Amino acid sequence: MNIKKVAGLAVVALASVSVLAACRSNSTGSSSKTDLKVAIITDTGGVNDHSFNQSAWEGLQAWGKDNGLSKGKGFNYFQSNSASDYTTNFQSALDGGYKLMFGIGFSLQSATQEAAKNNPSNNFVIIDSVIDGQKNVASAVFGDNEAAYLAGVAAAKTTKTKHIGFIGGGDKGNAVILAFETGFKAGVASIDKSIKVDVQYAGSFTDAGIGKTIANTMYASGADVVYQCAGGVGDGAFQAAKALNETKNEADKVWLIGVDRDQESYGAYTSKDGKSANFTLVSTVKKVGKVVQDISDQTKDGKFPGGKTETYNLKNGGVDLAKDNATDSTWSAVQTAKQAIIDGKVTVASK
Repeated sequence: MNIKKVAGLAVVALASVSVLAACRSNSTGSSSKTDLKVAIITDTGGVNDHSFNQSAWEGLQAWGKDNGLSKGKGFNYFQSNSASDYTTNFQSALDGGYKLMFGIGFSLQSATQEAAKNNPSNNFVIIDSVIDGQKNVASAVFGDNEAAYLAGVAAAKTTKTKHIGFIGGGDKGNAVILAFETGFKAGVASIDKSIKVDVQYAGSFTDAGIGKTIANTMYASGADVVYQCAGGVGDGAFQAAKALNETKNEADKVWLIGVDRDQESYGAYTSKDGKSANFTLVSTVKKVGKVVQDISDQTKDGKFPGGKTETYNLKNGGVDLAKDNATDSTWSAVQTAKQAIIDGKVTVASK
């Protein structure tokens, strides 16, 4: 064979190998911007709870995409079906090489604290609670009472019956849900102290059937606006509102207020008079996903906020209210109240 031809084939072969090597290198994540592996450990609501677990997972996916990472390699979630899964899921994340782990919800406080003590070279974040005295733990809490206050203003401006409902997840006395309840009632009272607010706790964050029963009872007793702060229990409240509204003309509908993320899409329905409508009045938004992104970025840059507690409120944009289907006049009242809170003219109690 011609020696020039052989040399030419060798060059082509070497070039092919180089291209293949480059492809393999890219496929294994060489284009990623960090080698930090991040995981969230959900509470029992799971990543499809239409609430704050889902918000956390959406935030982590966005962070992973921004950093050229793929699910299962650079980021992942570990779903808890019961409280007994918390410790196991932390261990699974540790075994998988995850260096930053988020405990999503106050119910994971003990498991997060224990995992952090046993693994001082890893970093942990507790959402909706505070762990003091551990340098490898950051705590993130939210001004839920402030966002709930705005929801109370919207509810009070909307109700025709002067009867409003509040559904709390878990048991009464839970500090996080109590902040929602307290802020909501204060917002209602700021508009009209004569409005009745019926408060019931579901004793669960996952039982949609209980949420449906409580919402149906509230609507039957005259409430025309209900605020659900109950995780998966809230799915049942949406089911109740939809079924009831489908028997009514659009003008006579009852309302539901979303929680933790914008839940407008879950309020879509067709009314008795054939109109495409929506019964989600407003939604209080808790930007858990943004917190996951922010702290993951800080950790990636070597600035993990260990030992600190960060409060995310109206002033720094950590919580907010989505307008959804509120009228312009209602929204104007909400914006006035929001600015008063930000300016310090109104202080919203949390219990």
